[in-house]
Amino acid sequence: MRNKAVLILLLVVICFCVIGRSYAAALDLDLDSLIAEALTGNHEIITAESKAATSEFRIPQAASPPEPVFSVGYQNEGFQRFTLGQEQGAQLIVDLSQTVPFPGKLALKEQAAAAETDSLKAVVEDVRLKTVAKVKELYFDLLLSYKTIEIIKERLALFDAFTDAALARYSSGMAQQEDVLMAQKEKYMLAEKEELETQKIQSLSGEFNTTVGRDVNSPLGRPTIRPKTPYTMTLEGTIRRAYEASPAVRAKEELLAEAKIKIESAKKDYYPDIAINAGYFKRGGDFKDMWSLTASFPIPIFYKNKQNMAVAEAASMAAEAAHELDNEKAMRAASVRENFTLIKSSEKLMSLDQLLSGIA
Repeated sequence: MRNKAVLILLLVVICFCVIGRSYAAALDLDLDSLIAEALTGNHEIITAESKAATSEFRIPQAASPPEPVFSVGYQNEGFQRFTLGQEQGAQLIVDLSQTVPFPGKLALKEQAAAAETDSLKAVVEDVRLKTVAKVKELYFDLLLSYKTIEIIKERLALFDAFTDAALARYSSGMAQQEDVLMAQKEKYMLAEKEELETQKIQSLSGEFNTTVGRDVNSPLGRPTIRPKTPYTMTLEGTIRRAYEASPAVRAKEELLAEAKIKIESAKKDYYPDIAINAGYFKRGGDFKDMWSLTASFPIPIFYKNKQNMAVAEAASMAAEAAHELDNEKAMRAASVRENFTLIKSSEKLMSLDQLLSGIA
């Protein structure tokens, strides 16, 4: 009977150990799954995607000509009575008019709208990359805080032993009171640091949940140490790759392309659109029906204040877009250089730490 009770107790302990290990594993944060979750649930990404999708509806609008205008009217002679069919000038009027843009205008507007859409799509990619970078940054910041607390707990246990030893030595008259106070002071300082790191974990957890699209108070597990990944590219190659693959740079390039298209579109406004009008006049009685066909177009006599200024405005916007592109490339290069230096410094420090650990 006793052996049976011991066996049952042993099975219960094993079950609790298995459950505890499974629960601990469930609490571990997987970086790859968090990135995938952020790419589908992050609100900034969803907003950017919505803006890009919305802009696509502007492309067919820009390529569409003006709507035809249909009008119906009546013309009468005198005010005393209706004179349709009795007087020559009385008539029922049916009119249809259509404005035909000068050749090339609609194509340029369509190209400008498409360039704007491509720019917004590049912005979506940039937001996605920034979100991935933020998830990784928060992940390792959270991991650092947990590891810091572990080190603090180890030092607290060590200072507990120091404090007990100092108290014992002080009680036996072999140590001074200052030794005990110094040990207790260090212990309280470590406890304060532990509390600060705990608060930091709460703050990082809330920001982490928001980034991946969860409720801010959702429970969050603990990050795990990732294997070291060596970085093999050179600085020049990294900068060149950043220029070629950066969505932010591509977005600025699309904006510059759009601005250049708008210059050509503004130049097209020197050439007027043509309005074609067709009318039918029903006169009734013995009077023959009439019809008309006319073409009209505006005369750009105010081109100095209108068309010239529109071209100058478009050219100024293109110059501004070019400067923004150059600035984006310069900022990208500076950021790459800074991060490249940090990577190389970290690799040297890790190698030095491994060397010192081997010596010890």
